[in-house]
Amino acid sequence: MLHTREYYDNMVHEPRNPSHWHALFLDKSVPFNADAKAAFLYDSSTRSRQFLYPVAKVLARLAIILMQLFKIVVPNLINAPKTLHKCLYIGMKYFITPEANFLILRHFYLGSEILRFIKDNVDGAEHIPMNPLKPLEVADVQDNIFLEHDLNLYNFIINLNKAVADKKVRIEKKDNPDFSAIGSGEIPFAAFRDKWTNVIDLATAIELFTPAYQFYLTDNDFWRATNSLQLDEVIGIYASTIMDCPEKLTALNNKHPMIPLPTYGAAFRLLLHGFSTEVLHAMLVQAKKAV
Repeated sequence: MLHTREYYDNMVHEPRNPSHWHALFLDKSVPFNADAKAAFLYDSSTRSRQFLYPVAKVLARLAIILMQLFKIVVPNLINAPKTLHKCLYIGMKYFITPEANFLILRHFYLGSEILRFIKDNVDGAEHIPMNPLKPLEVADVQDNIFLEHDLNLYNFIINLNKAVADKKVRIEKKDNPDFSAIGSGEIPFAAFRDKWTNVIDLATAIELFTPAYQFYLTDNDFWRATNSLQLDEVIGIYASTIMDCPEKLTALNNKHPMIPLPTYGAAFRLLLHGFSTEVLHAMLVQAKKAV
């Protein structure tokens, strides 16, 4: 069963034993879709997150370091993105929680809408090519969706700034932003598998998936993918400039995109990347509803 807002809406508050997760769900200081927030908090409260994650984190990061040494010698020996995404699909379908799958698929969907919003609100960017990723079931990840997501981000930033330079236009405040790209309704995902094996939480799954990502890609592809996780600030600045609300960037905190970080920390940065996307999209949804 996918735990959404009703789970926390119906939770009984015990003043002598308050729930950390209940308090965070009720707090509205950071914009966040209610169903996604409930799924994120419930997934974070599981026994997998509490007990399996610390062990997986250590072992996965050790594997990344050892693999990095191996890739120094043979950086391009393995390049099998299709096999990688087949493995990711199997892991997602059979082993991670419905909440984690819900959040992963939402991430691709929301990311595509945010990029389209920026394009729609920059004069002169009308002809930038787009490759929207809007998966509706776990099986859709087999279409190299993780790799395509990274490429979309880089290509968008490059194409957008080339268009800005060539056409002598600016990314600037829009008095009446075009919100047509931003969906505010429920995304019609197919039902997520929820059997006894679907117990691995999102953070643990990301830690375990990262070494697999590194193994099946060339060293350059993995390096590029991990560096893309620091571009949240860039996308956030574009959107907040259009909306004229730079103060809302406080939750988009991957920071310093020009300073590459060690690859062994990529899993945690990926978690922040997903969080930042949810916050930025929720901010745009709020603005759309206020029009």
